[in-house]
Amino acid sequence: MLGLIKRIIGVSGKYKGGIYGAFVMSFLKGMLMKVPIILMYFILEAYIEGTITKAICIKTAIIMVAGVLAQAIAQYLADRMQSAAGYKIFADMRMKLGEHLRKLPMGYFTEGNIGKISSVLSTDMVFIEENCMMVLADMMSYLFAQFIMVVFMFFFDWRLGFASALISLFMVMIGQGMMKNDLVHSDEKQEASEVQTEAVLNFTEGIGIIKTYNLLGDKSKELTNSFEENCRVNLDFEHFHMPWKRAIFLLYGLGTVTILGVSAILYFNGFMELKFFFGMLLCLFDLFVPMRTFYDQEARLTVMNSCMDRIEALFAEKELDDNGTDKLSSEAATEIEYNNVTFAYDSKDVLKDVSFKANKGDMVALVGPSGGGKSTIASLLTRFWDVKEGSILLRGKDIRKIPIATLMDNISMVFQRVYLFQDTIYNNIALGRPDATKEEVIEAAKKARCYDFIMELPEGFDTVIGEGGASLSGGQAQRLSIARCILKDSPIVILDEATASVDADNESYIQSAISELCKGKTLLVIAHRLNTIMGADKIMVIKDGMIAETGNHSTLMKKKGIYHSMVTKRAVSAGWKN
Repeated sequence: MLGLIKRIIGVSGKYKGGIYGAFVMSFLKGMLMKVPIILMYFILEAYIEGTITKAICIKTAIIMVAGVLAQAIAQYLADRMQSAAGYKIFADMRMKLGEHLRKLPMGYFTEGNIGKISSVLSTDMVFIEENCMMVLADMMSYLFAQFIMVVFMFFFDWRLGFASALISLFMVMIGQGMMKNDLVHSDEKQEASEVQTEAVLNFTEGIGIIKTYNLLGDKSKELTNSFEENCRVNLDFEHFHMPWKRAIFLLYGLGTVTILGVSAILYFNGFMELKFFFGMLLCLFDLFVPMRTFYDQEARLTVMNSCMDRIEALFAEKELDDNGTDKLSSEAATEIEYNNVTFAYDSKDVLKDVSFKANKGDMVALVGPSGGGKSTIASLLTRFWDVKEGSILLRGKDIRKIPIATLMDNISMVFQRVYLFQDTIYNNIALGRPDATKEEVIEAAKKARCYDFIMELPEGFDTVIGEGGASLSGGQAQRLSIARCILKDSPIVILDEATASVDADNESYIQSAISELCKGKTLLVIAHRLNTIMGADKIMVIKDGMIAETGNHSTLMKKKGIYHSMVTKRAVSAGWKN
């Protein structure tokens, strides 16, 4: 149990002093809680011996009131120190987690871990800061109080002290068994919570498709099953916990009766004075309360231990190496170079020995069947993942030796799926370059062909849009994302063709916006429409993770190969459109 308490202190960092201060205050509170018992003992002793006076009673009352006030102050200070420290610790930990997640490869987020991240943030961390931090110092005070009560018993009679210590030891042994049991079921409890979080996220994210295909019954059943499983696991936790808790309470009752019986035997046989017998009675019903209360809080700490395991496991996920110090040259002729690049998401290679070059200002188009590896090639350039074998060079420098911040400053990305934040339109565009002036933001909006529709909105650039751009049409959201990239003004643009899934009216606006974005840039285009790549300097047909064909449009058409077949058929499984 003390190990669990020590574990949470271990992550407290610079707030450790506050927690230790809370321990001191709780120790004082534990001591002060026994002041009334001590005072009552001395009053009884004076009464029995006939030495009690009015002055003694008044002094005792004053000391008792002072003790109660001091106890309240100690409790207040302990609560302030430990609760404030708890929230500060996990505020910092959330910031550290955000920084850690930023450095993880994109593969981590696409392998079903969103529910885990959400569960850690919304369940595990919240549970510790709201349930455990407030009781840590109190639990230490219970141990201090129990020690004090046993000392009292030794003061009254060594046999009572020995019996009290022995019963306390039995309670510790049962408590240890309870802790081991709860640790096992705490893991299951938190895992079930994670599964439920994942199920809720999947259901809410897919609600449109679920309704469209009238799958509410089937998908609701899956969600309901996750709720039922979570309920079952939580009930199992209580089911396996309660026998141990009943044993603690039973031993508390039996121990109290035992001490009373031993005291009565000692008193009636002349081995204990009357004042000590009454002193024992004053302490009797509070004798094992600290130990009972301590283990009454034990379940929180075991769940906390499981929460800490999950938090630490998330922090243990390997980050992309960002120790590069190389600087980029602005004079290199070759902008992008892939050298024998092989990549695997798990054990299966999805890219095999891919090599190509793109000079400054070139347009390189990637075409081919769906699942062939086109998006993976583009994602590797941004270090969403690192290559398994080979290397990717940017202006002659291995991108793994370039600081990620520097790498991303040189690349802009426009994808079909646009994400906008729940913020003003101005701030969503300014995200491309936060230090940009208002005039530069407005100019970027004009170049992206979105200025006119922005000015038609009630608040113009100050209009707050829904999360993900929910309050805008797909074409409008896409143009805002292009305005963001125009403002960023990076020399390399990765374009997963933005017009592939928009209507004809928006397509002309977006094509104009893309033309502004791509002026003088090096382009890596994942192509969906023929008319966007006919003028490409290099077209690469990607199939089964390899470059099956390469050349410009004319050259590939003369080869009568895969590209020729794709063009003449005007449609392939990848969703090709002319």
